Amino acid sequence: MDEAQIRQRLEAAKTEHRNLDAAIAALAQAGALDQLQIARVKKRKLRLKDEISMLEDQLIPDIIA
Repeated sequence: MDEAQIRQRLEAAKTEHRNLDAAIAALAQAGALDQLQIARVKKRKLRLKDEISMLEDQLIPDIIA
């Protein structure tokens, strides 16, 4: 992946991460009894967070001090 593709995927992942925040809040506020669904959304959010970190690391060059 070149830098432009990494930046594009990073922005998409950040947007999805924010959307999952809203989804979790909506499920909690609605009193959703399906804890499994909430857990799945939270797990997806964590995977996205890891992906965001990985993509950001790819954009920052390694500088050996």
